[in-house]
Amino acid sequence: MTSKTEATLEHFYIFNGTYAKKEGEAKKKILYYYPERDIDAQIKNIGFSEAIIKFAESFNPGQPCDYCHTHKTRQVYYQPEPNFWMVMIVGLPYVCKEKDGNKYMEYQHDEVSSSVCQGILKQAYVMFRLFMGSFETIINDPEYGSIILLKHKLEHFYSRYLLSLKLNNSDILDVFQGLQFLPLDKITFLRVQCFMNLIEAMFSQVKYTAFLYNDQVVWSGLEPEDMQVVYSYLVGTLLQAHLEKELHGGSMPRNSPSPFTSSHYGKFVTGPCSINEPSLIGKSPTVFINYSTKPIALYLVVYRALSATICLFVDSKTSLLMDFFKSLDSFLGPQLTTLVSSVAEQCAKHVVATPESCTKYLYFNKLNLAYKSTIHLDNRRCSNVLTTPEVLRVITDIYNDTNKLKEAGEIVIKTMSDYWVIGKLSNLREFFVVIQQKSASLIEIEEEVKRLCEKQLKSIFFH
Repeated sequence: MTSKTEATLEHFYIFNGTYAKKEGEAKKKILYYYPERDIDAQIKNIGFSEAIIKFAESFNPGQPCDYCHTHKTRQVYYQPEPNFWMVMIVGLPYVCKEKDGNKYMEYQHDEVSSSVCQGILKQAYVMFRLFMGSFETIINDPEYGSIILLKHKLEHFYSRYLLSLKLNNSDILDVFQGLQFLPLDKITFLRVQCFMNLIEAMFSQVKYTAFLYNDQVVWSGLEPEDMQVVYSYLVGTLLQAHLEKELHGGSMPRNSPSPFTSSHYGKFVTGPCSINEPSLIGKSPTVFINYSTKPIALYLVVYRALSATICLFVDSKTSLLMDFFKSLDSFLGPQLTTLVSSVAEQCAKHVVATPESCTKYLYFNKLNLAYKSTIHLDNRRCSNVLTTPEVLRVITDIYNDTNKLKEAGEIVIKTMSDYWVIGKLSNLREFFVVIQQKSASLIEIEEEVKRLCEKQLKSIFFH
C-alpha cells in the first residue's frame, strides 16, 4: 500500500546581503522569512542560499542563479532588484513505500517544474510591487522610507499572499502569466474604445482605463507588463471573491437596488457598497504602475455590470468622496449596461457548438502577452484542465527546450500513455498541441497540427 503527498512550500525568504557589512551583523540582511524560525536557523538557511548563488555565479559570471535541485526540494532564486534576493524552497511530493519490511520515501522529482516555480516566485514579487511599490521605492521614500518600513510591508503582504499559493495546481500558465483577449468585430470594438476614451475625457482624474468581458481583455490603456499583473489580480482574486460574495448573498445583492427597479445593473467592486449609503464608501486600493519609466501611484476603482468589468486608474491626489462615485455611477451604469448587450450579442454570434475533440492546443504570444488555451477551461488555477498532469509537465519541458532555440523550431514527443505533444516556436509565438491518437503516424500528426494552425491561427503564425 502506498500513499502520496503533495508539493509544499517549505521556506520563503527575502534578503539583502549588503546590509550585513560586519561580522555578527548577519541578522540585518534578513527582510522577511516564512515560516517563523529561530534567528539562527534563518541566518543558516540564508547563508546557504548565498553560498549557492555565489558558487553558481563563478561558472557563469553576470548570470544569476535561477534554481538548485536537491533530493527533497526545489530551491528557486530570483533577484528582482539589485542586491535583493527572493528564495522559495518547495518540498517535493513523495510516495511512502515498503520493501523487505522497511519503509522508505520515494521523491517524485519530475512532478515539480523549476520554471513553473520560478514563474510563481516572479509573480509573488510583481504582485507585491503592484500594491506596495518596489523595494527601493519603499526604502528611498523621502517622507517615511526605511528598511523597517520595508520589513513591515513585506510581513503585511506575504503573510496573506503565501497562504493563497496553489503550488499543486500550477502549470505552464504560471510561466506565461499571459492575458486572455476577447476578439470582437471592428464596430463593437470601436464602441468600447470610444466609451473608454469618453470616460477619460469626462473624468480628468482617470489616467488609464481597462475593459474586460467574461474575464477577457477587450481594451487596456496600460502597458502589457502592467496589465499582466493587474489582470492576474482581477481574475485570480478580486472578481472571484466578488462573485462568491454575490452568490452568497443571493442572485440580487442585498446592498444594492433591485435590478427590476434600477435603471442599470452597474455596481462598484472596489469603492462604495451602495451609493445610497454615504457611510459605506468602502476602499479603493492604491496600485503602483509604470515601472518601465517612472512609477506612479493610482487608485484602482473597479466597476462591474453583468459580465463586463471596467478598471479605472484614478490619480492618487483625487479625494475619493461619495460625490465622485455617484457621478461615476450615473455615467457608467446606463451606458455600460447598453454596451454589454452589444458585446454579448457579438460573442453569441461567434460561439459555434463543436464536438468534443481529442486535439487541444495552447498558444502564447510574447509580443503582447496574449494566450489562448483549449486545454484550460478557465484561468483560476483550480486544476480545471482537459488533459493529464503528465502532459502539462511535458509542455513545460518543451517550452524550456524551445527557449534555447534562436528563432524557430519544432519538438514532437509521444508519451507512454499515447499522447502526442507538439511544440512550435516562430516569431516569438509559441504553439503547443496535444493529440491522443494511439495508432497515428508522425505524418498524420503533422497534418493535424498544420490544419489546426490554418484554422485557429491563420495569418498570424508561421506565415
